Amino acid sequence: MIIMINGAFGTGKSTVAEQLHTMLPGSMIYDPEQVGYMLREIIPSAIQLSHEQTGDFQDMDMWRLLVVQVAASLRQQYHRHLIVPMTLYSQDNFQWIQQGFTEMDLHTYHFCLLASKSVIHQRLRERGEAEGNWCFQQTDRCLEAYDAGGFEEYIQTDRMSILDIAHYIQSRITIPNE
Repeated sequence: MIIMINGAFGTGKSTVAEQLHTMLPGSMIYDPEQVGYMLREIIPSAIQLSHEQTGDFQDMDMWRLLVVQVAASLRQQYHRHLIVPMTLYSQDNFQWIQQGFTEMDLHTYHFCLLASKSVIHQRLRERGEAEGNWCFQQTDRCLEAYDAGGFEEYIQTDRMSILDIAHYIQSRITIPNE
């Protein structure tokens, strides 16, 4: 089983993933940001900019390809359910990754955590993010993308606890018999 937890920075994806991990035996957390960080370290910035024209590793074709390949390798090697927290606002990247996950495991679920801009910014400040940094800058882009649709299933988290969100997700999934 693969559980994708999507949403803007500050919606609680990683914290929900950690909570779900404690609730789902045989699971592990796979954070695709680590793939992006690896690519930034390996590929010189001059090459990145000449090929992708952006500083966002999600705009690198290799990133989305590797996200799926690493997930497949983790599943094959460790035979664990994957809990995948990530911020995806590009429909192309979302569809590519979700399709790749679904091809390797039909029990693939996607949940998009939503919150108001003010709640997101408050949460970012509470976790120590500097006002105006990358996470803050991405809020409008993410909220506009999620508002346009196509990232179902949505969970409005403004007034939900992490445990409530995790329980809700748990109620929406079916754990396959291994």
